Amino acid sequence: MIFPLIKVLKNGLLVELDYMYPQEQEVVRTLLNVVIGEGKTYPQKQPLSQAEFSAYWLSKDAFVVKTSVENATHKPKEILGAFYLKPNFPGRCSHICNAGFIVKPGLRGQGIGRFLGEAMLLIAANLGYEAVMFNLVFETNIPSITLWQSLGFKIIGRIGRAAKLGDEQVIEALMMYRPLG
Repeated sequence: MIFPLIKVLKNGLLVELDYMYPQEQEVVRTLLNVVIGEGKTYPQKQPLSQAEFSAYWLSKDAFVVKTSVENATHKPKEILGAFYLKPNFPGRCSHICNAGFIVKPGLRGQGIGRFLGEAMLLIAANLGYEAVMFNLVFETNIPSITLWQSLGFKIIGRIGRAAKLGDEQVIEALMMYRPLG
């Protein structure tokens, strides 16, 4: 694949998706910690230190979507979202990958998540993965469930009482799966 991948969002913003570079890691860690702090989509309860972020997010491949230089605003490129991609299981099952996604809270609903998801499917297939499996999609995360189903994912299981949200509400999590190719 040739990076960056370029897309015009439905709001007309030109964005690009590329591998995450070392100088972008702190911005992504900060964004992930904001999402963790929302208490609605990630299992972690506390913000991640740099070491914890590296172990969780950077163990294999990581990507960012950011404003494109062609926006001609002369501002630095702004990171709008990110995802990691890694084997879900070791060894004999490492052909099934897992991914995690974040989008800046103020920019949700603009097509960034869809762009990340579509790109992840292409990249995963290109890297030789044969399927994608999400282990914990909280049942209350309707935008994600809707997006993944529209991209061909099926619900293959439910985990009862899987998550205690910030308000102590206990919810189920879904396992979602999609073959590639």
